[in-house]
Amino acid sequence: MSQTSLQVPKSGQSSRAELFSDGEDGLALADLALKLKNSSPAKPLIIITANAFDAQRLLEEIPYFAPSLSVHLLPDWETLPYDQFSPHPDLISDRLTTLYHIAQNACDVIIVPLSTALIRLSPKAFLSANTFMLKKGQTLDTEALRRQCAEAGYHHVTQVISHGEFSVRGGLVDLFPMGSALPYRIDLFDNEIETIRTFDVDTQRSLYPVPEIRLLPAREFPLDETGITLFRGQFREAFEGDPQRAKIYKDVSKGVASGGIEWYLPLFFEQTATFLDYLPADGLLCLHGDLDHSAQQFWREAQSRYRTLAHDAERPLLTPEKLLIKTEDFFSATHAFTRILLTTNNKSTGLPALDIERRAEQPLHKLQSYISDFAGRILVAAESLGRRETISQLFAEHSLQPAVIETWAEFKDSKEKFMLGVSPLHHGFCLENTATSKSIAVITEAELYAATVRQQRRREKEKARSTEGMLKDLSELRIDDPVVHEQHGVGRYKGLVNLDFGEGETELLLLEYFGEDKLYVPVSQLFLISRYSGGPPESAPLHRLGSGNWEKAKKKALKQIRDTAAELLNLYAQRASRRGHAFTLSLHDYESFCEGFPFEETPDQLEAIENVIKDMQSGRPMDRLVCGDVGFGKTEVALRAAFVAVMGGRQVAVLVPTTLLAEQHFNNFKDRFAEWPIKIAEISRFRTAKEQKEALAGLEAGQIDIIIGTHRLIQKDVKFKNLGLVVLDEEHRFGVRQKEQLKALRAEVDVLTLTATPIPRTLSMAMEGLREFSIITTPPQKRLSIKTFHTDYSEGIIREAAMREFKRGGQVYFLHNEVDTIHSMREKLERILPDARIAVAHGQLRERELEHVMRDFYNQRYNLLLCTTIIETGIDVPTANTII
Repeated sequence: MSQTSLQVPKSGQSSRAELFSDGEDGLALADLALKLKNSSPAKPLIIITANAFDAQRLLEEIPYFAPSLSVHLLPDWETLPYDQFSPHPDLISDRLTTLYHIAQNACDVIIVPLSTALIRLSPKAFLSANTFMLKKGQTLDTEALRRQCAEAGYHHVTQVISHGEFSVRGGLVDLFPMGSALPYRIDLFDNEIETIRTFDVDTQRSLYPVPEIRLLPAREFPLDETGITLFRGQFREAFEGDPQRAKIYKDVSKGVASGGIEWYLPLFFEQTATFLDYLPADGLLCLHGDLDHSAQQFWREAQSRYRTLAHDAERPLLTPEKLLIKTEDFFSATHAFTRILLTTNNKSTGLPALDIERRAEQPLHKLQSYISDFAGRILVAAESLGRRETISQLFAEHSLQPAVIETWAEFKDSKEKFMLGVSPLHHGFCLENTATSKSIAVITEAELYAATVRQQRRREKEKARSTEGMLKDLSELRIDDPVVHEQHGVGRYKGLVNLDFGEGETELLLLEYFGEDKLYVPVSQLFLISRYSGGPPESAPLHRLGSGNWEKAKKKALKQIRDTAAELLNLYAQRASRRGHAFTLSLHDYESFCEGFPFEETPDQLEAIENVIKDMQSGRPMDRLVCGDVGFGKTEVALRAAFVAVMGGRQVAVLVPTTLLAEQHFNNFKDRFAEWPIKIAEISRFRTAKEQKEALAGLEAGQIDIIIGTHRLIQKDVKFKNLGLVVLDEEHRFGVRQKEQLKALRAEVDVLTLTATPIPRTLSMAMEGLREFSIITTPPQKRLSIKTFHTDYSEGIIREAAMREFKRGGQVYFLHNEVDTIHSMREKLERILPDARIAVAHGQLRERELEHVMRDFYNQRYNLLLCTTIIETGIDVPTANTII
């Protein structure tokens, strides 16, 4: 295909353009923004997208193509119309910052989702009147500042920790302005500002000096005396009846901002503004995607919620017409700007099928053919540095030698035919007849791993069936289901019957055994009955009552059970008596590795890391459990332990319960060790026989430093040359014997166990001193607490929860733990959420199919995953923040 170059239309006119793929729009818009920036006078590019996902994608992609551009996103409130809770302060901070930069004409590119652009805003005058500067050397009246901050919506607190807070303590003033990455500490000498320094919210220690700070208002509406008076008057005009019945009226009258007050914003102003009012008149407006459909959908949602929620006298609602701009009015207003109407074909990339076929004789044959046939230059874009190294190794194994580049500018200037880099691009694309060369092609991992061929294993039905033991509820049983009675063996459930034994009717379960013998079991003894899991239910072998066959079968099974407790005791005795390896640590190398961690360690995380390293240096075999919630930083503890072990000349084994988790850990380890001469391999049943054989040979020869895998790691053919550390992730997913088998390889090996849900046996051993125990309870900075709502099944609530997540470009897990009815649930969800992109995942899918579904969900091709509990040890999907 030919490149579509976006041309700037004549002033006040509009033009249409169609790009071949989503991948191409980021480049085309970046080039267009550069043209506008370099024109005289410079003009901003304003992009209105059809959804939040495209807005976020362009925010990541445009700076990759043009790093010199100042790109700003006006984020959504991430609440649904008429919600009774307010947006997070960080979102308000980001919104106010973007609006301020727009008003100051300090943006090269402004991006906004359409649903955000349709909501009425505070007038520009409010923002300018409530923004003020503080400079070093300036005279400052603390009482006036206190009053000014309160009027701007800042909260007076004893210790400042989040946006919109301030504290006055004698000659010290702490402020956390909206839009600022860090809070500031103002040191006064008498009434003059002597110094302004940033400080750390966790340690409260000062960091570095700054000459001045800008204070934006803390809210998008005024809650000062004037604002309250205007609100009260307009509230009484808008709603009939006694305003004192409305909680929000009483709260605002007291100067309190109730949850969801943003949906009353027009009442605080005589006249509101629109997003378009903030824009400079000479800006170029790009209408990206099918905006008309998105606008109609958003209006339908708002009107539907208004009809549903508008009957509460204690919380009267403004009509959608007062809160939102009508679709036709909005599009009419855009005619005042120079416009480009841009559409993309998100069904195609312009590239042929290039997926890697691991089971083929030449896994990269499609890519190799494309490289030889393509006339121009090709860039393969990895997701991260670690992924770039992994792909580079894969290419080298198949005689492909790409030139490694760092930036898009480097790719454009290079004369190389085939290059490998890192980019945030979601999709690849192909452009012909560009100015730099005849043609270029960009291939992302989405294309290379689009349909990774995995081994197909035909699972027998009986292996895929649930093996849960005890029945929790009679509703789980169907007539003729085979069940196991603890004392009488296998029978068939025939329903509930009521019998009278002279003391009133009693409800009993009727079980049928061999020879049509019947057994009546009181409902109170349901705990004696469990599911039958020995094969297909229709061929379950029924026992004869009173024959003794069941007792013989139980005794035979008991003889086959090995005494795990005795083995454990013996193993821990060996570990206590033997001396382990005392690792030494190069502080310089260790600190260099720690600098690769992109976040700030929490106190609990630091303590856990220090304890692990002390254990490894002690010379006593380590057996430490690190317990912490998901996302609290357990993996970083394992990474640092692995670094110490490998730099100490020992090998590391990382055992995980699922192949998907193994792959994600492999990528994470590759990323962190990308700049170190450390060889990392992954071994699981998804790897080819050749790859597994090479990994095992390298492990035995000591050429592989870190091996990451599933249960495959504990098979007899896996031999280590010099194993020093075993990391067990999600240990509750392994059986006792599986976990101890790795430890038994070497009684002196160090063992680090990570878990979010410690099992009782593990906790017991930790409490009794058999195992060391670290717990990470401090959430990372900006990590929000999980909100849990327990309610009856309601299609309205399902729709509301899902739409709230979709509105911010996020994804949803919908847990339905019944494979038999999962597809009928899909039909229901398609009716409730017609715009959702739904994928289905459960344990009875073939491995290849499950792998594709999870990879596609991770790459956001779907936004709702209808699944069973198979997700509980799945991959980490940062954009999936809601589970129903």
